[in-house]
Amino acid sequence: MHQQEVLPRPGNTRLPDMGDTRTAFAHKSDRDLHQAYWLFRIIGTPWLTSVGSVLTKAALALHLPVKGVVKATIFKQFCGGENIQESLVTAERLAEKGVGTILDYSVEGEDDQHAMDATAEEILRTIAAAKNNSHIPFSVFKPSGVIRTDVAAKVSAGQELTSEEDAAWERGRKRVERICEAAYKADVPVLVDAEESWYQNALDALVTEMMERFNSKRAIVFNTVQLYRHDRLAFLRKEGEAAKAKGYYMGMKLVRGAYMEKERERAAEKGYPDPIGANKAAVDADFDEAIRYCIENIDHVEVLVGTHNETSTLLAAELMSKAGLAKNDRRIYSGQLLGMSDNISFNMADAGYNVVKYVPYGPVRKVLPYLIRRAEENTSTKGQTGRELSLIHAERKRRAKA
Repeated sequence: MHQQEVLPRPGNTRLPDMGDTRTAFAHKSDRDLHQAYWLFRIIGTPWLTSVGSVLTKAALALHLPVKGVVKATIFKQFCGGENIQESLVTAERLAEKGVGTILDYSVEGEDDQHAMDATAEEILRTIAAAKNNSHIPFSVFKPSGVIRTDVAAKVSAGQELTSEEDAAWERGRKRVERICEAAYKADVPVLVDAEESWYQNALDALVTEMMERFNSKRAIVFNTVQLYRHDRLAFLRKEGEAAKAKGYYMGMKLVRGAYMEKERERAAEKGYPDPIGANKAAVDADFDEAIRYCIENIDHVEVLVGTHNETSTLLAAELMSKAGLAKNDRRIYSGQLLGMSDNISFNMADAGYNVVKYVPYGPVRKVLPYLIRRAEENTSTKGQTGRELSLIHAERKRRAKA
């Protein structure tokens, strides 16, 4: 169990003000705010986002000179750099405001064996960069970057593999094992991102195996639960009880999720029950209950609350206070994506809580699928884009009066 400072008066801690735009945007110049404002205005207009995505893809495919424009706009907002070295500069800037960094190699869609070997090597380099760097408290990887998803789907369904598929699965397992072992030796916790439901079961079993192996003294390997799935709260509790019974620490990242529309379309197409929660209220309730479970069982759990939801973030802070936990208890972090929800990240950090930003990086051309997905997700989540715009507008107005 980790040592922790106990608050002198649990339950009476003043919660951060998420509307404090001075603190939220202190790291941004007036020009940065102006650019962010117009970027979110564009993202908030679906037809512009759609047309812009198509034109950008086409321009890059034709090798037109648009890389500079992309890098100076949407890439600058949501990515830390084209490589680890550039991203470390971003990490230093975040650290000045008390916010940590997770280096997230965000190249997508490369699923041949050589590309997956190269991705695994890059993830190992992020672990090496995080070692002995207090500004980078976690590493991360996406299993689909190192394991063939078609094979993981067959394993999840209990189907027999061909000899070629069996070899591919074993090769993917070895990559995951190598990454987790490197994280263990470097004492750098590694977050394993969640994937689509139809191949998540195989990944869950593999991550649990890694937790049993490497989490005997602290949580080094973290799984991820997407709580828009109605079965994930029960899964979380089951995993927590298994960790407690077997004497290892459960590491868990909590997120609401990222594949809802795809999940529902596939369930309807293939005729199986929709894995998604009944409505937003049900998802929110499960997410908040997951926070409560982790904090109530903090003696054998470490948790990263990954959310852009102010209410859930403040709930975690309130539960920590009621439990008499220090704001900077190393077992509890909150996290948001770079370029989004700065009002949560910087106000929480300013109040003394552990906060990290996911900092995606990679060559502009290869990170483009991630950037387009980020723009499209913001377009479909009007509340998120509207909140970003209102906060930026409030800060620009405040500065104009200052």
